[in-house]
This record gives sequence, structure tokens and C-alpha cells, in this order.
Amino acid sequence: MLARRWFSLRKTHPLLMRMLTSTNDSSHPVPDMHEGHLPIHVNNVRNRLRTIVGASINWSDHVQAMNERKALHTLLAKNQADLPPRKMRDSYIEVILPLGSQPEIREKYLNANNTVRFGRILEDLDSLGVLICYTHTKHEAVQRSPLSIVTALVDKIGLWKKVIYPDCDIKFTGNVSWVGRTSMEVKMHMLQLQNGVYCPVLDATFVMVARDPENKRPAFVNPLIPEGPEEEKIFKEGELNKIRRTDFSKASLLKMAPTAEERTIVHDMFLNTLDSRTVSFRSRVLPPNSMWMEDAKLKGLEICHPQERNIFNRIFGGFLMRKAYELGWATACSYGSSRPYVVAVDDIMFQKPVEIGSLLFFSSQVCYTEDNFIQVRVHSEVYHSNTRQHHTTNVFHFTFTSENQIPKIIPKTYGESMLYLDGKRHFDSATKAPTA
Repeated sequence: MLARRWFSLRKTHPLLMRMLTSTNDSSHPVPDMHEGHLPIHVNNVRNRLRTIVGASINWSDHVQAMNERKALHTLLAKNQADLPPRKMRDSYIEVILPLGSQPEIREKYLNANNTVRFGRILEDLDSLGVLICYTHTKHEAVQRSPLSIVTALVDKIGLWKKVIYPDCDIKFTGNVSWVGRTSMEVKMHMLQLQNGVYCPVLDATFVMVARDPENKRPAFVNPLIPEGPEEEKIFKEGELNKIRRTDFSKASLLKMAPTAEERTIVHDMFLNTLDSRTVSFRSRVLPPNSMWMEDAKLKGLEICHPQERNIFNRIFGGFLMRKAYELGWATACSYGSSRPYVVAVDDIMFQKPVEIGSLLFFSSQVCYTEDNFIQVRVHSEVYHSNTRQHHTTNVFHFTFTSENQIPKIIPKTYGESMLYLDGKRHFDSATKAPTA
């Protein structure tokens, strides 16, 4: 089971493979990470994004800055064929998080267990994914981009290592790996410096969408031309990923009934919880080393302040992921009565933007367990006080592992049974070994 969690080095992007095969001697001089140099310092990523779209640093000026972007409509391509094609290397970016060489930034990333906060890594990945896409679509003759590029989906994040050290430099790399008409798939890798060599920590696949300057309608992006068989394989995987996501959505339990195998799983669990001393379907007994699903949840609330805004003056997607992850981690921690470790993140759909000033509610639920694995689903929704309505913004899926034996989660209602099956689907998707 544990072997399913990690990805094969043979499937790594060739750009990353070339970097892994070269050592980084600690005696070498520290790289120049100021603006205009590679690699980029992690603190400069969001500064670059503000410059690219002309976003204001001050919240008081955000309305004027967004109004100025409306004039960029004339720069949008009328057809994708009008845009010059790009190559994967054109969008390749390296970013350094110097936790070892610049310890003054370490505390922001430090948790109580003296390891790196994974929620902060999610924030950095989200910003980097957007910058990579802007690099792919960059027009040298245009000072500000007319595109509004936002995260549509976190397809999958798989981890190689259980622990991320707080005193060793981290390197992020990434590039656009597939392009549709208005969407782009981005593959990113995170490595950490150990004994002079950058070792893999995680792989991430995000899907970004391009919209017009007012972030209202889709906009065309530059096509992508793969070079050589390795890149053609990566591009084809992007096509297959799109088909897989479509098929997964069509088979959603909100749209279709469970399969025959899934119905059998639910019915067997139901029979195993019936009280043998009665003949009533209403009399349920919790099996040993188990917990009712309704008793394995936590909730949270965030007031969305301007400090957490993105370059388009909505709540930063990375912030949403961090808060959802932290609540999901706390849920897994309380459920397993021990420190959980994240194994995978998958299928985070950004359904609606979150406006500044919103009341944002998070609901975290253990929905599936297998061996020492805990699958957690976090649902986020905004509350509009003027209409008293709730609207879903995101659904997050996290896979954790615990060092201790954990109780088995048991659904009681039909709705909880569907959550259980949905959790099992996401667990299988996140942990299964990639096909050759």
C-alpha cells in the first residue's frame, strides 16, 4: 500500500531530470535571486505577478487599478491561431525558498513540530503556477498582460517524502505541460537541498484558465508545441488528464448512482452495523475500533480581509488551500489521535471566486479510511448576509497517513454513504500507482 504513494523517477519531466543529475556543491556561491535573475526568490513571485497585471499594492487604489485594466481588451487575440506557439522550455521557471541560507524567513514556514508548514507550500505553488502561465503567454511588446489567469483546478499533488526540513533550501521548478484553447496545465516540482543535492519532495499538476482583463469571459492562450518524444508524451498525458477529469465528473455520485460494487460495499457495511438482537433496520451498533462519520468532523470560519487578496482583488486561492489544509490536518489529527502526514492532494475545484469581506465557512469531514490512511473532505462556502444564502466555493480532498492504528469510519445515513464512496474514489485516484 505504501508503495502506491510515490511517483516513479522515470516519469519525471526531462528538465527536472537534468537538474536532479547535477549536484549543487554547498561551496558554490549563493545564486543571485534579485529581480531579473534566475532562480527567482520566492518573495519576488507575487511582486512579478503584480507588475504583469498592473495590480496596486495598496487596497485603497484597487478600484482604479482594475478600471485601468478594462482598456486592455483591445490586446486580446480574436483567435488562438493569431498567437505565436510556445515551447515547454519557454515557460520554465526556477524559484528558490532559501530556508537554509536565509534563516530570517524560516519562521513563516515553521510549524510546532519543527518541520515546514505544508499549507505555506500550497500558497507558493499556487502563485508559481500563475506566474508560469503568464510566462507562457508573455508578449514582449506589451507591458501589461491583458489576460486574467486564475487557478481552476488542483489536479493532483503527490509527495515523495513525509518530512520537509525547515533548515534546508527548497527549489521549485515548473513549466506549462499542456495547452487547450483557453486553459493550461502546469507541472511543478519541489526539491530540497540535502548533502549538496536537490532531492525530490513533491510533484504537482495544476490547471489554469485565462480570462479577459475583467475576469469575466474566456480568453485565448498561446498554443504549445512539444519538442521530442519525452515532451510529446507529457503533452499526451495532459490530453488524457483532461479526458479523465471529464469522465470523473460525469460519474459523480451527485449525478449517477453508485456502481454495483459500490452498492455492495455500502450494503455490507450497513448489515455489519445492525443489532443482531433485534429485527429492526433502525437499530444500529458501532463495530469495535470504529467511529460514526457524524462524529468525525470539524468546522471553521474566516473573515476575508484585504490582506489575503490576490492580484485581482479577490481572496488568494493559495490562502484558501492553506486554511482548508490546516483544518483537514486538524481533523485527521483528532481522528487518529496522532500526528498525521499528508500523502496527496487531489481534485480541488475552484468553483467560484471569494470576494473581500465575505464570511467563509469551512466544514471538514473524515469520509474514508483504509489501513492507516485517512481521507478528509473539506467543503468551503461563502455566506452572503444581504441574501442569507450560502454558495459553495471549493471542495478539497486530502489524503493523510497516521503512524498509529486508526478507527474505521462508518457512515450511518445514505448521504454519508455517498460521502464514503466519494472518499474511496478520491483515495484510489490519489494513491494508485501510475500506469507504465
